[in-house]
Amino acid sequence: MCKDCCKKGGCVMAMIAKILVIVGGVNWGLVGLGMLLGTVGGWNVVNMILGSVPVLEAVVYLLVGISAVVMIFGCKCAKCKDGACATCATEAPKTEGTM
Repeated sequence: MCKDCCKKGGCVMAMIAKILVIVGGVNWGLVGLGMLLGTVGGWNVVNMILGSVPVLEAVVYLLVGISAVVMIFGCKCAKCKDGACATCATEAPKTEGTM
């Protein structure tokens, strides 16, 4: 019986990629909103937090870009490729209407 190990959504790298893509998307949404509202500095949260360290800011943007590529092509690890743990993959599928 599965112990909810398959419901976590893949490997750690895939989860980090999802989080970084969400952070990047929200950041770009705030930048666009700031531009529409006419604010001079914009609402670039990454720049607000890491603007004093440009190299670290660039690394964050690079990681967000790499995460987007991972999301486009998908993670190729065994856990993400199979979609289930070994326990769940070996269990017989449940069918309705059988006795």
